[in-house]
Amino acid sequence: MTNADLVGDATPRAIDPDEPDRPPSAPGDEGVMTLVDHLTELRNRLIKAIVAVVVGSAVGWIATPRIMEFLRGPLGDRPLIFLSPGEAFFVYIKISVAVGIILGMPVILYQLWAFIAPGLTTDERRIVRPWIPLALLLFVVGVFIAYVILPFAMAFLLAFEQPEANIRATITMNNYFGFITTLFLAFGLMMEFPILLLGLSRVGIVTSERLRAVRRYVIVGIALFATIVTPGGDIVSPTVLGLTMYVLFELSIWFIRRSGR
Repeated sequence: MTNADLVGDATPRAIDPDEPDRPPSAPGDEGVMTLVDHLTELRNRLIKAIVAVVVGSAVGWIATPRIMEFLRGPLGDRPLIFLSPGEAFFVYIKISVAVGIILGMPVILYQLWAFIAPGLTTDERRIVRPWIPLALLLFVVGVFIAYVILPFAMAFLLAFEQPEANIRATITMNNYFGFITTLFLAFGLMMEFPILLLGLSRVGIVTSERLRAVRRYVIVGIALFATIVTPGGDIVSPTVLGLTMYVLFELSIWFIRRSGR
């Protein structure tokens, strides 16, 4: 055995200047997820979210008769009709799915967090984690605001009846409960508006200064968006939604500025 054999791998290896530096692997990190792995993870999270909505919808189906009785309060003794044999059935489904989305929202938000959390650093996870319960709280607040303004919106819309001219409203189940479910979900989802702004600020897309600079355009956009997204064509719903979104916009600017961005 020669001295060269004893040296073996101890001989320095020539460094290729064209070879990129490889950062050391983190403990417990066996590799980077491929696109297929990400898609598989997304599919699994979506399935769990859908299962939560289905379970919530089953609960909603059982509670739908009482929910309908509760929500028709703003109509008083005014009757609701349906014009086709299957309309009442589909109204039940619509209400059940809306209830399922509301009840399943904690699971939906958790699955969203579980999907994006692995791509964040420890500090980013610490910053973003409190937003999950905050997003749930804002969704509930949005649904509650929609419930509060519902009687005012209905009173405004029904005020255009003219009994003396024999002009009266005939309201179908689908129109009325479709109006309510759309209103509730619109308010609940739009209350996530500040969460979106805060997220964009954390990745450097928006800053408080940039948001203040485009304030007038945001006001016009909020007004148009609130008018389009709210059903019924009344003035009360888009006004309340627009004012709420604007207040949240100003609070988001304040919070982003306090965070140093």
